[in-house]
Amino acid sequence: MDLDLSNRHALVCGASGGIGRAAAEELAALGATVTVLARRESVLREVVSGLAGGADRGHALAVADTGDSEGLARAVAAVVERRPVHILVNNTGGPPGGPLHAANTDALDEAFRRHVIANQVLLQAVLPGMRQAGWGRIINVVSTSVREPIPGLGVSNTVRGAVASWAKTLAGELAADGITVNNVLPGFTETGRIRQLVSERAAREGRSEEEVRRDMEAQVPAGRFARPEETGGVIAFLCSPAAAYVNGVSLAVDGGRTRSI
Repeated sequence: MDLDLSNRHALVCGASGGIGRAAAEELAALGATVTVLARRESVLREVVSGLAGGADRGHALAVADTGDSEGLARAVAAVVERRPVHILVNNTGGPPGGPLHAANTDALDEAFRRHVIANQVLLQAVLPGMRQAGWGRIINVVSTSVREPIPGLGVSNTVRGAVASWAKTLAGELAADGITVNNVLPGFTETGRIRQLVSERAAREGRSEEEVRRDMEAQVPAGRFARPEETGGVIAFLCSPAAAYVNGVSLAVDGGRTRSI
């Protein structure tokens, strides 16, 4: 099986922790040179130093906030000026929880800017390099909610579905250029995001965080939350030469929690 990503350059967003950091580590382990992007420069420096090959491989960082479209465009323009990007991992923390009917329009604006608009900014910056190489991988870290909306995450359900449709459209448009576009749908994963959701739900329902967590784990046939590296490994596989004919899919990594086929 050909998993070699030598001579490929990956841009991984939201790489300061969780799934983004795990994806960066797995891609570097397969030979890619990785640029990690997030808001916290000091944390990104730690991430870069821990990637396979270290600084000698040419791993780098870019500081940007996906909610700042102009700043993001400047940051990614500087990245591609140094070296074309062949792999783009779109990964951004989800919006706060709550029912959709109670969400104000500012919350929806913010979510679409951080996800759909940011993804479009990044795509248009990296696409020329992918087309010139005749090779590209775009992976969107989304959510199982694109198949089964999650109660209490109304804004997130809405924007995640939009990203999935964005990706499916691009998969058809870009396939002839040797570029694949796929979504990874993480389930409950040991990240700061899940800790935030557990805390919010516990406060909303007047229960302990331990009780809420046990209830959530009980929904997963595997009986536990995922480790970030388990999702990172799937992302890395989809970026590999072995996955060249996988295009336009939404792949759940959820321990069997979703009930749909």
